[in-house]
Amino acid sequence: MQPARSDRLGRTQEFLKQIVYGGNDGIVTTFAVVAGFAGARAEGVAQIGAVAVLVFGLANLFADAISMGLGEFLSGRAQKDLYAGQRDRLMENLRRRPAVMRDRLTRHLRLRGMSPTDAEAASAILSRTPELMSELLLHYDAGLGHPDDEDPAVNGVFTFTAFVAFGVIPLVPYLLRPADQATFALSVCATFVALTALGLLRWNATGLGLARSVGETVLVGGVCAVVAYAIGAAVGG
Repeated sequence: MQPARSDRLGRTQEFLKQIVYGGNDGIVTTFAVVAGFAGARAEGVAQIGAVAVLVFGLANLFADAISMGLGEFLSGRAQKDLYAGQRDRLMENLRRRPAVMRDRLTRHLRLRGMSPTDAEAASAILSRTPELMSELLLHYDAGLGHPDDEDPAVNGVFTFTAFVAFGVIPLVPYLLRPADQATFALSVCATFVALTALGLLRWNATGLGLARSVGETVLVGGVCAVVAYAIGAAVGG
């Protein structure tokens, strides 16, 4: 009996893509609002204060979180539909042209290091199980993985949750103090902490280098933050 995914992988590892994708976008989305207001120099913008940052920030946060969650759900459903359609066509080819399909799988196996004899033998054995052979050919031909272990609804929930959980962090200083340069500096620090935490989560899940996991996450988020601030300064200045 095949173990459940949660037995084979921790929850963080299982949904790492959704957590990193949603978390990074959430941080950047809300900091873009903060940086836009801080970068603007128009008198009207400056007088609006922390309430405007919170209203616009939270509105963007939840609107984009819902959009991201639903987008993850729809893309997962589309992936399942694509896989099912491609698999049906491939199964038909396996029934009508078994020798041609065995030769195709043999070529793939040889390209991956098998000797010609072993590749032909493996293809002959696999051809007795068309479902497994179709999975391999879909993976080798089109890069499609079996989607049965993926639940689009759960993936969407994880994307939404990560987006909100990480995205609210840059707004926390504006919940505690009036909007001024010191509050913006605290928001910058909070954003850096959030990106670092996301990088550490990625490092813990993947086991890759600490510097790479954290550095890449902070760098990508930091570039987006600088662009947001620059646009705010250009438009409001």
